[in-house]
Amino acid sequence: METLEILGRLIGFDTTSARSNLALVDFVEDYLTARGFAVRRFADESGEKAGLYAQIGPEGGGVLLSGHTDVVPTEGQDWRRDPFSLTVAEGRAYGRGTTDMKGFVASVLALADRAARTRLKEPLKIVLSYDEEIGCVGIQQMRDALAKVMGAPRLCIVGEPTEMQVAVGHKGKAALRAVCHGQSGHSALAPKFVNALHMATDFIAALRQLQDELAEDGARDAAYAVPYSTVHVGTLEGGRALNIVPDRAELTFEYRYLPQDGDAALFEKIKDAANRVAASYKARWHGVEIEIERTNAYPGLAVPADDPVIGLVQKLAQTNTTTKVAFGTEAGVFAGLGVPTIVCGPGSMEGQGHKPDEYVTLQALAECDAMMDGVLAEISA
Repeated sequence: METLEILGRLIGFDTTSARSNLALVDFVEDYLTARGFAVRRFADESGEKAGLYAQIGPEGGGVLLSGHTDVVPTEGQDWRRDPFSLTVAEGRAYGRGTTDMKGFVASVLALADRAARTRLKEPLKIVLSYDEEIGCVGIQQMRDALAKVMGAPRLCIVGEPTEMQVAVGHKGKAALRAVCHGQSGHSALAPKFVNALHMATDFIAALRQLQDELAEDGARDAAYAVPYSTVHVGTLEGGRALNIVPDRAELTFEYRYLPQDGDAALFEKIKDAANRVAASYKARWHGVEIEIERTNAYPGLAVPADDPVIGLVQKLAQTNTTTKVAFGTEAGVFAGLGVPTIVCGPGSMEGQGHKPDEYVTLQALAECDAMMDGVLAEISA
């Protein structure tokens, strides 16, 4: 099967993160098994989603190609085409996930077909995950089991859309929830009580101050569109009625960090900020508290400039430049397992990712297929 034909099959599966991806995984498993791959499936706790690992060829390091199967929702977007039916027009392939990132996965599966008919000196290894779009959840659940079966690949390419540029870095991320505990009471006597929403807004002000400090004095990397670590508040909820002083407020927030600033160090600064805000209210009521919970996190990627894997992927992708991307990927998980990892794939996250009428150009798919030809030559006898 050719890449475009496979892409049409993949787009036909609605693998929005809120839905099961098992129909797609069944298709891929059957496809690879029929071509001689050894395939292992990794189910999530619900049994409604799964990732897989596949390998063909002799034992050894080999090359690992990795992608995710889930896509973001289409609800609330103005699509002019059926998002779950591939449409090819004017040199573009339209459909949800064409760029992020079923175009890459289709190219990998087309390579798998060619690899099955080629004498290999090294193995071709494939990983497909689930729930990447909600914070790289699936790959982290698969991580320990993958480490036991995939060996030590000499190269991993995570095919997120980089316009086929060789991406050598992205920030790490932590998602958090803060719950502010105050006192309830009648609003006519509001000054006598600790308003949890007031406490929450004071904490938000402290987070904004931390952001200002990071922008002014934190680590910097000019390769990023935002060259410093960031702190972002996404939601704030609290209160039940206008005439009741709220005793509880909850906010969700995140930070995306450069390696130089560090995950642990930033988390400690955030906890210190929460403690300072809570302490400022304790003279009025001893029960004041701000609870901080990490709800998710994934590591960043920072490939050393002298790592030979950069030159290898530049040769495969036919480029002599590197870049760093603003969005997170699963690459940091593989790098954390000791696998030299690069992000490189067709399409533009800024231009097409997560948008209505998402598309990938046929030229970009051809360039990805050419990179796959290079991978095959690299592992062929």
